[in-house]
Amino acid sequence: MDPQSILMLAALAVLVTFSAYFSATETAYTSLNRIRMRSRAEGGDRRAALALRLSEDYDRFLSTILIGNNIVNISASTIGTVLFTKHVGTAYGPLVSTIVLTVVILIFGEISPKSLAKEHAESFAMFSAPFLRVFLLVLRPVNFLFAQWKRLLSRVFRHSDDEGITEEELITMVDQAENEGGLDQDESELIRSAIEFSDLEVEEILTPRVDIVAVEDTATMDEIAKVFAESGYSRLPVYQEDIDNIVGVIHEKDFHAARYHGQNDVSAIVSNVLYTTATTKISDLLRILQKAKAHMVIVVDEYGGTEGLCTLEDIVEELVGEIWDEHDEVIEEFQKQADGSYLISCNANLTDLYDLFSLKGESDSNTVSGWVMEEVGRVPEVGDHFVCEGLDVTVTKVDHRRVLEIRVVVLPREPEEQEPEKK
Repeated sequence: MDPQSILMLAALAVLVTFSAYFSATETAYTSLNRIRMRSRAEGGDRRAALALRLSEDYDRFLSTILIGNNIVNISASTIGTVLFTKHVGTAYGPLVSTIVLTVVILIFGEISPKSLAKEHAESFAMFSAPFLRVFLLVLRPVNFLFAQWKRLLSRVFRHSDDEGITEEELITMVDQAENEGGLDQDESELIRSAIEFSDLEVEEILTPRVDIVAVEDTATMDEIAKVFAESGYSRLPVYQEDIDNIVGVIHEKDFHAARYHGQNDVSAIVSNVLYTTATTKISDLLRILQKAKAHMVIVVDEYGGTEGLCTLEDIVEELVGEIWDEHDEVIEEFQKQADGSYLISCNANLTDLYDLFSLKGESDSNTVSGWVMEEVGRVPEVGDHFVCEGLDVTVTKVDHRRVLEIRVVVLPREPEEQEPEKK
């Protein structure tokens, strides 16, 4: 082989190497974890800082990669055609060159480097950053021309403004991070709760009117002490004549201090109480409670009556989960039985039931109790039964007009009917 052919082979090897570099760099910078790179950059890694800086100017970076990759691939094709025409002949030289270079560039210039770069995106991005900066400087005039062309196209083909990342996209990102091992289950649940926190309304977390433990303003100190002892609560709403007219709240600490000093005037230890509506966002209510330095708010309905109450603990639990202290009775709302069925407290949130059984049902109720009453169509009784969304539901406990517990059996899914094969 003559020296000229050897020189062309060497040039082909160099061009395929550059093709591999550009392909791997493109994949590395589009696959790298920017959060991890930012962490390394803040830790003092200069190459990580440079790679992060280059990735932020994505349009210029991508233009440089595409220009460089096309230059080396076209050059390789040209040199290959000349080389194979010289040794194979003008009849088959171009065909052989196309076949050989296509295989070589696909294997060594595209597929292999991109696969490796995707597996080690951050490492390769930091390795290639200094070289990429040189190419950005060399190809700056060409990049400028393409930037003007892009600006012209953007004026011709106008597009709507970017709406940014939606809440659904954020949750998808959290799910992906959990699946890839970047977040554990507790961390991802906390982030999901924080994302969905602003969408929740007070009616979804309040303690309903029937469960409110309160005292009348005419109650004696002994009667109030008995209610504190039996309920275990640290605050009690105070009503006048009827629970629809709650006028204040008594804190256990104030009550015992007054009792210790021999005071018998209940009105002296009654503090003012806040009021809100069921449609108030809990994020807004949290700020109201913080500003007022209060821990409890009474929820009123459209007629001014008492619909329920909400505490600061109820709001915080929407972020971090249930908070139990040493005096709380731990209640499992979803209990799986040995036969595979579930005993479910009807005080449970209906969304939790949907999540447990992966359902996409819709209901106007917030609790399982309301959902059961919707499905039954009347005040439920023990033994009432219905099937909904693939669940076999039976009412197991009722207290007067209120359903307390249900048993749920997941029905086997029927196999989809297959269309008969056409002969």
